[in-house]
Amino acid sequence: MNKKVEDIKVEKISEEQLTELQGHVNKINQAQLQLGGLESQKHSLLHAIANMQTELSEFQNKLEEEYGKVSISIQDGTIAPLPESVEDEANKEN
Repeated sequence: MNKKVEDIKVEKISEEQLTELQGHVNKINQAQLQLGGLESQKHSLLHAIANMQTELSEFQNKLEEEYGKVSISIQDGTIAPLPESVEDEANKEN
């Protein structure tokens, strides 16, 4: 069943089929490119969030130095003593 090289007739798909095939491949390539861009943005945002968390922690430490171990409302800034159970846990850590 092996055909000789000279016996093989080169066949092609139609131009319409080729255009559709190329369209599908291009869509996949574009989606993969966009996905790579999104992953890069995700990576940058994860680092930014880590930095923000560090900044928050540093600020919380400044507040604790000034006001002690208290609860501060982020809605209106009111200060309240920590509930005893939370305060006991904080003392165990030190």
